[in-house]
Amino acid sequence: MKPWFVTQAHIFSLYFSGKRLIIIFIIMITFKKVSNPFELEEVYKLRYKVYCEEWGFERIEDHPGEREADEFDECSVHFIAQVGSQIIGTLRLILHSEKGFPAKKHCIIEKDLTFQDNEIAGEISRLAISKEYRKRAEDRALYDGIIPVMSEVPQVGQERRGRQDIVCGLYKELYLESKRRGLFCWYAVMAKGLYILLYRLGMVFRPIGPEVEYHGKRRPYMANIEEIEKEVARKRPDIAKNFTNGLLQ
Repeated sequence: MKPWFVTQAHIFSLYFSGKRLIIIFIIMITFKKVSNPFELEEVYKLRYKVYCEEWGFERIEDHPGEREADEFDECSVHFIAQVGSQIIGTLRLILHSEKGFPAKKHCIIEKDLTFQDNEIAGEISRLAISKEYRKRAEDRALYDGIIPVMSEVPQVGQERRGRQDIVCGLYKELYLESKRRGLFCWYAVMAKGLYILLYRLGMVFRPIGPEVEYHGKRRPYMANIEEIEKEVARKRPDIAKNFTNGLLQ
């Protein structure tokens, strides 16, 4: 499957001889599934910068070689956002294995999941976006658990889209992979701010346990993929069309 892309316009203004000059840079961001060991190593390095150096979620001494990796990586599908050959964003889908899922390992699960067939489930984790492509409001939502006000959240589809295109693009790749594998639900452990951002896009995750201290204050969630498809189609038909078009490629 060919990688797809979005573009972002970065507008700068400067004054020269008393006149205001407007400079516009167009950046093309492509999204794809990791396909080789080199890309995977770059994913580990980006995660190290975000999770170890910038936010301190993981201890630097636990990750030699400046690469953040764990036991779930080998049973995961990894996705990347790129500008040229530079990886600026990543997300992974953990598949069912004898290792289980991190949500059940690190969180208290109050919902009865005995009926749930883990063979058709996956867990979303390790969302990391390069600091150069994040806004402060998004930092607070993605990693610090603080819910941004609507004025701080750029809406996908507007003329000035903002960095949320990266999150949306990575989730599209994850959705397409899940459909190809016949998955029916996702687990996720995330900050409340990210939960709200996804909810505004129609991506409805249901809490299945209380908030815990895990890479900051996080709560376990579960989502039914079919329900998400219906909600995105209702709230954001533009995004729904974009996502489902990928199934035809």
